[in-house]
Amino acid sequence: MFFGRKTFVILGVVLALMMSYFPFAVSAAVIAVSPSTISDDVATIITVTGDGTPAFDATSKIYLDGVELSGTLLMSATELRVTVPAGTSIGQHIITVSGSPGSVVLTVAPPVPTATSVSTFSRPQIQVTFSGASAKEITSKKPFKFSINFQNAGSTAAYNAQVTFTSADLAPLETGGVIVLGNLGSGDVVSVDQRFVSQESLSGKSVVTIDATVTYYDDKGTTYSDKFTFTISVEGGGSAGSGVYYTATPTGVRSGQLIITSYGTTVDPLQPGSQFKLVMTVQNLGNDKAQRVTMIVGGGGSGGASGTPQPGGVSGGSGEFSNFAPVGSSNLQSLGDLAAGGMVQASQELIVNVSTNPGAYPMKITFSYLNSKGEVVNDEQVITLLVFGLPNVDISFYRPPDLFFAGQPGALPIQVVNLGKRTSVLGNITITSNNGLVENGTGLIGNLDAGGYFTLDAMFYPDVSGKATLNVHIDYTDDFNQPRSIDKTLEVNVEEAFIEPTPDPNMPGGGGGEVIPVSEESFLQKAWRFILGLLGLDSTPPASSPEFEVPQDGEQVPLPSGGGKG
Repeated sequence: MFFGRKTFVILGVVLALMMSYFPFAVSAAVIAVSPSTISDDVATIITVTGDGTPAFDATSKIYLDGVELSGTLLMSATELRVTVPAGTSIGQHIITVSGSPGSVVLTVAPPVPTATSVSTFSRPQIQVTFSGASAKEITSKKPFKFSINFQNAGSTAAYNAQVTFTSADLAPLETGGVIVLGNLGSGDVVSVDQRFVSQESLSGKSVVTIDATVTYYDDKGTTYSDKFTFTISVEGGGSAGSGVYYTATPTGVRSGQLIITSYGTTVDPLQPGSQFKLVMTVQNLGNDKAQRVTMIVGGGGSGGASGTPQPGGVSGGSGEFSNFAPVGSSNLQSLGDLAAGGMVQASQELIVNVSTNPGAYPMKITFSYLNSKGEVVNDEQVITLLVFGLPNVDISFYRPPDLFFAGQPGALPIQVVNLGKRTSVLGNITITSNNGLVENGTGLIGNLDAGGYFTLDAMFYPDVSGKATLNVHIDYTDDFNQPRSIDKTLEVNVEEAFIEPTPDPNMPGGGGGEVIPVSEESFLQKAWRFILGLLGLDSTPPASSPEFEVPQDGEQVPLPSGGGKG
């Protein structure tokens, strides 16, 4: 059977029409992005969801306003993840996927004011921004991959970070359960994948847990350790109607995830007996709304294994309060509802126990809330508060200082007394003044017992009269080996200097005042005084008088008026 050229043309047109109506592959349409609002000051992982007809694949790429975002990860046939870098311009942006129809809007907003305005601790802080298993539900003795994204939410770098995985039901594969994260700068994110397999049958179990402990150092060599607990559902596990139990890190489900992104105190530094306000910024990094959020300082929770709230409401009485205790209100605070990506600032009035020793103290914070299905979710986290034992000293004079005259030296009897309840180790003491010169104004104090004292005798040469200010400076090292100092000012009164009269050569005696010479008595003067005594007259020698002239022959001696002895 032969076909003409015209017949082949007609068949080609028909075939083209059939291919246009029945395509061989249709890319998944983009339908959602989570979170839909992010902050421009930090890098944020977003999840782009498709309708699954048919599926995303390894070649799919996410675009922001037509520019490809590097690092697109294929999570499932309907989910892609990528990191939006910090510094993205504020406003609304169009998110698309290569080869897929449709688009969604991503809003980039300015950062919400956080607790950093009240004194945020300068330390690294590791947090989990994403976790999930390669399978929604795991099965007995079948390997699977568990992925986690760690982020350094602190203000300083974390050095030599590593994560250790442990589980009572699962055995780690390939790595031995230890993965090195390396050094993480402030805001850096690192992703790790760990493969697991069940050690025995998981029959009868509804969930299994995985503990991930992250250890790291700061730039001063201080060690930190954060422990995270993850829960994974078991396929076909548990009794009928038991439901799904969600934790602070939901795996493959829609739920909220409340994270403390920053915190600080209104009193810095904290000392035994200090009453302060703990301020925290809480952000929902999950993909669902958190309803009726309750913050429990010290730890606690609500709901049973089935996720059904129990009578009595939220329990916060099982927390640890030996070092920090709530004042003014209980340790439970209601934060209301928090949408996905939303942030809220929470606070709690606390007091440091007077028996608390200096050190770093972890504090557990629990956020209890309901997800969109009405199930209870408890997110537990740990923050660290530093307690200092700073010296309490009095700087004064151990006796009233002598009078000071301008231009003349005077003693400074300085005394340092330890008024605290424990021994303090102080460094050098230095005394200076802008109103004169201080000699012997430095010394080493050293170990000072409670109630003990240290004295320093310095010499002060004031320049001018009036009030002179003395600056006392003491150096020491606090409980965390950081340099600190104590400064106090003392005041002394300076009098005018004594000025002797200046001689004037034009005046009698050279202008230095009349000098009355006192000469030694002669024999005749002594005889004359003897005669005066016989007459009952004053015969005492003059203390300061001109030379006595002996009367010459023929001169009468004037007698004093008045009576006398006969």
